[in-house]
Amino acid sequence: MVKDEIAKILRGEVYDDEETLAAYSEDTSIFHMRPALVVAPRDAEDVGALVRFAASSEGRVSLTARAAGTDMTGGPLTDSVVVDFLPHFNRILEVTDDGCARVQPGVFYRDFEKATLAKNWLLPCYTASRDLNTVGGMVANNSGGEKSLAYGKTERYVRALKVVLSDGNEYTFSRLSREEWERKKAQQDFEGEIYRALSALVESHDTLLQRHKPRVSKNSAGYALWNLWDKQEDSFDLTQLFVGSQGTLGLITEIEFALVRPKKEAAMLVLFLRKRHMRDLGALVNEVLSHGPESFESYDDHTLRIALRVLPDLMRRLGRGPFGLMRDFLPEVRMVLTGGMPYLILLAEFTGDDRAEVMRRAQRAEARLRERFNVATHVTRNDYERNKYWTIRRESFKLLREHVHGKHTAPFIDDIAVAPAHLPEFLPRLYAIMDEYRITYTIAGHIGDGNFHIIPLMNFKRPDFQDIIQELSERVYALVLEYGGTITGEHNDGIIRTPYLEKMYGAEVAALFAKVKDLMDPQRIFNPHKKVDPDPSLIRTALKHE
Repeated sequence: MVKDEIAKILRGEVYDDEETLAAYSEDTSIFHMRPALVVAPRDAEDVGALVRFAASSEGRVSLTARAAGTDMTGGPLTDSVVVDFLPHFNRILEVTDDGCARVQPGVFYRDFEKATLAKNWLLPCYTASRDLNTVGGMVANNSGGEKSLAYGKTERYVRALKVVLSDGNEYTFSRLSREEWERKKAQQDFEGEIYRALSALVESHDTLLQRHKPRVSKNSAGYALWNLWDKQEDSFDLTQLFVGSQGTLGLITEIEFALVRPKKEAAMLVLFLRKRHMRDLGALVNEVLSHGPESFESYDDHTLRIALRVLPDLMRRLGRGPFGLMRDFLPEVRMVLTGGMPYLILLAEFTGDDRAEVMRRAQRAEARLRERFNVATHVTRNDYERNKYWTIRRESFKLLREHVHGKHTAPFIDDIAVAPAHLPEFLPRLYAIMDEYRITYTIAGHIGDGNFHIIPLMNFKRPDFQDIIQELSERVYALVLEYGGTITGEHNDGIIRTPYLEKMYGAEVAALFAKVKDLMDPQRIFNPHKKVDPDPSLIRTALKHE
């Protein structure tokens, strides 16, 4: 048996009991896939032994990395072996005074943030699920979040990675100068072969890659081959290949992050938009951006209605009594009484180290927006009030999962992005498509990046559930690509979007992705059918049924 064979070569644990296999059969996606085994390697030597075993298994075993399981794409699901990094790869190795940190992939971001803030540093690419996800998952998905408008995504902060490749050896990757890069290429070993092949691939196809690189500020689709070679600095950085690769090219065992100094003060400008404002949305968004917010988020009337329906739970999460919470919601109450439910709520957060200056910036933006667009606004008075809006925005997906009975969150078109200038045309067309299907849904997202999370609420037993997934995906992605966008800004591909990568990039770029996989993982032992070798049948056969 495979379990006995693996148990002989590992010092970590191997599980095949029903309770464990059931727990690892799901993430937060619409899929269910029962693994054959769950393995918890104790260290990098264990990981190497596991990889060598899989490589010698003649296709019997593949390895899919997993940590917290917050992925929304089916990325950590497999019918073979799950490699669980939570039990033993959970150490914060170092946080330096000059703003670097070394950490293992199974560390929860919430714990990592406590350690970095203790030295007044921050990893600013955290996600809305910051209390649940791990740093390894952030790297695997090239995650972004509310601060990505100002600070960018995870790719910007990865300085070095230790990765076990398909030969079972652990390698360290970081940015290399031309001289260092040439020395790597001269090595007569697997690492040298990788550098030679990838250098030739990205240099010879640079024009093609640059032409097909999405013209958006956030993208997690495919392999970021355009990020490997920095022509201006003439440097080569293989960490950029592994960031966002969803464990399909190797298993990450250690991460080195660069950190930033967090701002001390914040004020939020809240904008309540009516339908009439949608025709001016592009200009309105650009006006807000011209004032330099650190974050610029949004949620729609569907999300606000859900939040108002679950006020008791919001009270608990905010630590607020009913009278205090009602007072906090007075701006929304006034809006509803005077003109009905707002169509879209925008949150622009301004930060700095001087409280008075931050407030002045928010108020200047407010005055300009009122003057130009006659839009209702509100500047938060304190951190508690500001956190109310953040709670609705960050918790929208969780609120849906926990409080809508008889239906389930169905993230399958949940992470599209287009340039903000296209929003006045794009959003009405998107809503028109969604409304054809008579389903409840919410749209929230990072409007400053044009990145939206569409979450339908559906009965998985509905007879046309599978057909709706396929039809909506085709139609929404066609619309996104018409505007030069991406099918995933930060959640990545997994089971749900890998079949659409050729549609997004074209056959030539998809073939380059396959060449990378052939080079790095010729036996397909790492997380098969993600990024390359799509299996569209999984979108039907692996769907949850309840």
